[in-house]
Amino acid sequence: MIAGLGNPGRQYAITRHNCGFMAVEKLAGLAGASFGKCRYAAALVAEKRDGDQRTLFVLPQTFMNNSGLALRDIVAFDNVALDDVLVVCDELRIGIGQMRLRLDGSDAGHNGLKSIAAHLGTEGYARLRIGIGPLKEKPGPDDQSDFVLGKFSAAELKMIGNVLESACDCCRLWLTGDTARAMTLYNKRKNDE
Repeated sequence: MIAGLGNPGRQYAITRHNCGFMAVEKLAGLAGASFGKCRYAAALVAEKRDGDQRTLFVLPQTFMNNSGLALRDIVAFDNVALDDVLVVCDELRIGIGQMRLRLDGSDAGHNGLKSIAAHLGTEGYARLRIGIGPLKEKPGPDDQSDFVLGKFSAAELKMIGNVLESACDCCRLWLTGDTARAMTLYNKRKNDE
């Protein structure tokens, strides 16, 4: 299962906080999978079968801060092992144009990841964080909500377009079990390139 985090609704479609949605929508589209309403969870789900492998692409419709509700229901209903869960989300602490793939870890203040850990009872699931950090200074606590819910500038959209391509490639490597290679290729910092 690959779940993208974001907020439902047209007003949030191209906001920084919806990078997870954007990446998983793109990945499902490239796989030829179409989203539909899930009958047992508050989510949109697309499915791809390749031989014995079944991949679910999930977009929780519970809003970011309650993402764990939908994922808990899907994990339980479909009997998905936590080792087979990848969550894709935005990350303010990573510069725009960068990504980080980890097999587990803390929520680092991300409310969507916090909700998932609370509802799954663990932080032991993979996550791919897509950097949305501002091009200049990081916003203060009061400005953070406005920043993450804000729309990308034209320059940022161009950068995000490129990183979404890389995010899809990274997810495909994770799906094939080549996580070490994915981390080597995509966990670079700008000065490592």
